[in-house]
Amino acid sequence: MNNYISNQSQQFEGKVIIVTGSTQGSGAETAKLFAARGAKAITICGRQENKGVEIKKEIEDLGSKCLYVKADLSKVEDCKKIVELTDKEFGTVHSLVNVAGYTERGTILSTTLENYEKNFSVNARAPFILIQEVVKIMIRDKNKGTIANLLSMAMYSGMPFLTAYSGSKAALAIMTKNIANSLNGHQIRVNALNIGWTDTPGEHDIQKRVHKKGNDWLKKEEAKVPFKRLTKTIDVAKGLAFMCSDESGLMTGSVIDFDQTVNGWHSYSAYETKILDDSLLGE
Repeated sequence: MNNYISNQSQQFEGKVIIVTGSTQGSGAETAKLFAARGAKAITICGRQENKGVEIKKEIEDLGSKCLYVKADLSKVEDCKKIVELTDKEFGTVHSLVNVAGYTERGTILSTTLENYEKNFSVNARAPFILIQEVVKIMIRDKNKGTIANLLSMAMYSGMPFLTAYSGSKAALAIMTKNIANSLNGHQIRVNALNIGWTDTPGEHDIQKRVHKKGNDWLKKEEAKVPFKRLTKTIDVAKGLAFMCSDESGLMTGSVIDFDQTVNGWHSYSAYETKILDDSLLGE
């Protein structure tokens, strides 16, 4: 066997994979990349059925079977339903990729209890439940499975308007390490990709709706950063594919920073924060 030749088109051959948050953005890109790299079957999920049907067809056109599950990850029963239906349809699970995220803004002053609970239910509780249910199947079938969680550089502190979001991602980071340690004996690997500012449809919406920026916000912001572009969804997909493939070897319990800044540093001034605080509080 030649250890130096890698055929990525067959990287996930025979594998059944669940990707959450997969009807748009990084989740959709990840699901399609896994299909392009030979996955046998992929379960995608999200709240918008029209987008789910569209992505399902794209995945099937790439050669993988695909199941779309309409689900709201803030609901416990929907999290369990995703895994249950995947097992019923495809008979097992080899990999779980937790991409879904909730990023509604809020500072310590403006964050409502509803906002706080939604951040933690989608960003921390949902991955916990999904992992718990998937691991039962992996152990049952003696699969040496992989789990990849998508984090954010905000977990180190985060900008002032990401209070609940930052806390929820930090919680998932610690769970990644704890669960990896718990599952070592089953040779199930658990890792996380800690990404920086990413160009996604959801981010476009928030920049316009919350930050009141124009249609050219991306061009302006990309001109300010070191590599002159934000992280793209294909960058995220490739990082998650690495974690779920044999390319990452026996790596487990790792949280890998994937950004062009260091430890979540951001030059958001106190003045800018005050303006946003007033805006979010309606003052």
